[in-house]
Amino acid sequence: MMTHFTTQTQTQTQTHPFSSKFHKKRLFFLPYFQPSFMALYILPILLVLSLSGAEAAVFTLQNKCRNTIWPGILPGSGQIQLMNGGFQLNPGEVVNVTAPKKWSGRFWPRRFCKFDSAGNGQCLTGDCGGKLQCTGAGGAPPATLAEFTLDSPVDYYDVSLVDGYNVRVSIEPLSGTGPTCKPISCLAELNRLCPVGLQVKRNGHVVACKSACLAYNTPEYCCTGAYATPDSCKPTSYSKVFKAVCPTSYSYAYDDPTSTFTCQDGNYLIRFC
Repeated sequence: MMTHFTTQTQTQTQTHPFSSKFHKKRLFFLPYFQPSFMALYILPILLVLSLSGAEAAVFTLQNKCRNTIWPGILPGSGQIQLMNGGFQLNPGEVVNVTAPKKWSGRFWPRRFCKFDSAGNGQCLTGDCGGKLQCTGAGGAPPATLAEFTLDSPVDYYDVSLVDGYNVRVSIEPLSGTGPTCKPISCLAELNRLCPVGLQVKRNGHVVACKSACLAYNTPEYCCTGAYATPDSCKPTSYSKVFKAVCPTSYSYAYDDPTSTFTCQDGNYLIRFC
């Protein structure tokens, strides 16, 4: 189980470690990206860094889904709020979000949302209190999470299914070094594989998949009570379904060894779908 960054869902607590040094005084060398990628992603990042100072990280959020999503952002305890906690991201759209040194928090996709001109409304999955801008409110599970702790002393990051799944999510370091500094993802369409008892439906179609903890709220599934240690809380038949198709993602609360990755001095591309 991780430390430093703690978040609370409706039924369980997951703790995470996450943080990094950002001395961004070098250009990024990415020989395998096309010039269009360089123009679209890297140049805006360099501009943001030049304006915000060297000790900053840039999260580039890209919507590759066919429909609009509404990313939510929840900072760790004592951390500043980024982008007021949420915004609309249209299909194909890219937004850069700058975070200060030692920031920690999570990003998640909200789907099937409707908001009025004042930013009040509701999302079917990932809703944060009926607001466009979450401003410190967490997302209601199920939702796929991209989690980070920067400069602790390296960046820790993961894709988590502990709160369930609603959208495919990937994290790709755009800079940074380290033996586990590499792209990670959950790109399987888990809604098609979701066990019946975990399904969330809209108009007869599965649009999200609950965690077993959220669906059944038992100590065994939630890693609480007598199951609150790594030795006592083991993978279940449900978490094994998630792990089989998303092997680099957290499938349950103590899934640390194969699910946590680190970079030194990283910037990150977060793709939805």
